Amino acid sequence: MRASTLFRVRPFLLGVLLVIGTPPLVFAQSVAEDPHVDAQIELFSNWLEGQIEIRGLPGIVVGVVSGDDLIWSQGFGHADIESDRRMDVGTRFRMASHSKLFTATAIMQLREQGLLRLDDPVNEYLPWFSYQTASDDDPPVTIEHLLTHSSGLPREASSHWTDFDFPSAEEVRALMSDRVAPFSPEVRWKYSNLAYTIAGMVIEEVSGMSWADYLQQNIFDPLGMSASSVDRPDPLMATGYGRRMPDGSRQVFPFVDARGMAAATGLTSTVEDMARFVSAQFRAGARGDDRLLSTASLREMHRVRMLETTWTRGQGIGFSVQRRDGTLYVGHGGGYPGYTTNTSIQLDSEVGVIVLTNTNDSNPAQIAQQLMETVGHAVADATAEEPETVAWDPAWERFAGVYRSRGGETRVLVLNGQLVSMNPWASSIGAPTHLEPVGDGTFRMVAPTGGGPVGEIVRFVEEDGEVVRMVTGDSYSVRVR
Repeated sequence: MRASTLFRVRPFLLGVLLVIGTPPLVFAQSVAEDPHVDAQIELFSNWLEGQIEIRGLPGIVVGVVSGDDLIWSQGFGHADIESDRRMDVGTRFRMASHSKLFTATAIMQLREQGLLRLDDPVNEYLPWFSYQTASDDDPPVTIEHLLTHSSGLPREASSHWTDFDFPSAEEVRALMSDRVAPFSPEVRWKYSNLAYTIAGMVIEEVSGMSWADYLQQNIFDPLGMSASSVDRPDPLMATGYGRRMPDGSRQVFPFVDARGMAAATGLTSTVEDMARFVSAQFRAGARGDDRLLSTASLREMHRVRMLETTWTRGQGIGFSVQRRDGTLYVGHGGGYPGYTTNTSIQLDSEVGVIVLTNTNDSNPAQIAQQLMETVGHAVADATAEEPETVAWDPAWERFAGVYRSRGGETRVLVLNGQLVSMNPWASSIGAPTHLEPVGDGTFRMVAPTGGGPVGEIVRFVEEDGEVVRMVTGDSYSVRVR
């Protein structure tokens, strides 16, 4: 049994669209009804139902976002097995480390207001913040260190994952002086719930509000995330189950309050509310209304700031960043007693997928990857805009030739109706640089790497009807034949 929905996730659009007489779901519905998208939904749904059956998973809710729209969301299996309560798109989940995305967003909002800097030492705001450093000459931990998991701080504050007794804020302050950092700042990427706990305390100190109240006023309300909360029991919450034991049983977990560590792991949300947060990552412009941050701040959050030592993935501000099959994804996962979740966002296509589960052995990251590679890719194809191109002009063949400068030799060729340039003196052929026409006989240099004047304008100078030089950016080379 499945429960599904589709809707537009900008909270203020509904009233506007109803006033002007345009159905608010037209775009989302048209994409969901695209034959390829519909086929991929069917394919993924059947696979996921099989996973629930063979692995004995309680339940899962998934969603696919495109731009401002939740294109498709659906509940599978049970929110509570004993009462036979089915999963639906309104089911609440403990989002665990997704909380860090909201903490990082809050810090960036405060920075945009000029209330703090990312390179500020933490103890400028929390004078009590001290710990046993890894080295005597360690620099102070900064706010950016906290947000990028580069502080070197221990992962946890206490034994809360074992006994479910999370420390209060007062207890965190009291225990900090005994914490021993395994690494110096910026030595390596090291995940730390403790670091984000401290970041939440910085938010409270600077804003004068509790972390929960700050999120409500500055993130939940602007986005219309009415089903989201912090460390609050909810009758619509899915029951959390442990991993499947050898006898097939699963432990039922109680509600666990993250208390003083809420900024690292205390969020509760739904697929619809998380879709609203995903859509906010695609919006451009200055902060205001449902734009949580300026374009510049979002770019900073999504950009790699710290690499894992294996160089297989990196850390932005809050967001994890990874490249898979040549495509870049940002997002986060979460694990909490009885819940595991994952969100993956492809910024270029403005497509995101959300997977929420109520057990600890569901591997939501793998499910999210399958969802992205089926429905997500189909949605990206269905919503892709055809790039504006300038038609090939056979007269441009006159630009083909050999150009020489003090830096070397360049050959401009016509390949498959397109101008490309290459260096014949290089030790290998490599990838030719494309000259993309932009109009008025000018071209833009397009290349996979940024070492040369990539993105800059290329033009050809003619004298007495002959092409005599090629100007690339601010330099030029002379045509020799």
